[in-house]
Amino acid sequence: MEITKTIDVQQLNAFKIELTRFMMSYKFALDELNTKIDILKQEFEYIHDYNPIEHVKSRVKSPESILKKIYRKGYELSLPSIKSHIKDIAGIRITCSFISDIYKLSEMLQNQKDIKLINCKDYIKNPKPNGYQSLHLILEIPIFMSDREERVCVEVQIRTIAMDFWASLEHKIYYKYNKNVPEKLINELKEAANSVSQLDKKMENIHTEMKQFKESTDFHGNLQELLISNERFHIPYELLTLRFN
Repeated sequence: MEITKTIDVQQLNAFKIELTRFMMSYKFALDELNTKIDILKQEFEYIHDYNPIEHVKSRVKSPESILKKIYRKGYELSLPSIKSHIKDIAGIRITCSFISDIYKLSEMLQNQKDIKLINCKDYIKNPKPNGYQSLHLILEIPIFMSDREERVCVEVQIRTIAMDFWASLEHKIYYKYNKNVPEKLINELKEAANSVSQLDKKMENIHTEMKQFKESTDFHGNLQELLISNERFHIPYELLTLRFN
């Protein structure tokens, strides 16, 4: 009887180690992708004097949430099955100022050589029936552990500030009413989603006009100055005449 208990404890410990490595792989994938996003953010800010990213939030689903989803979807309960079927264990939500920023950021991420696009759902061009808008990407990221290389999926949601506000409000309403939302509120949410879409388009137009104005009035203003890490550098005229190839 004692031998059986020992074997059970050993098996349990081995599974715990594998589960830890499994969950950590998603945490490492988030770390990798967050680093890439931060680099793109800084590069865009220095080169274009503009930051397209307002906010970044990331999370890894808890084992309890993963288990609930596995049971709800009817998949086999095993780590390979979970990895194969559940693609949103690791998730990043990026909030941008404008719709054009969403597609620009999506393009920049997909242009990374070690990132593979698995799936894309564009709920901006094709909103959900309830009015939800966002760009959803499933990206596969390589991570390197002590004895193996893993390819891990991360779900990336990119939306504007207005879209994010609407989604947050919709979530709170459905939670408060336990998903039994009155028809009147559902209709008002849909109307609000339409207003959000119109607001985003209007703000995009204003942004475009401001950008064009800035380019026309500030073309020669800072050509001989670099700003890196809040430090300004003067560029000698000779460097401006260098050939790039």
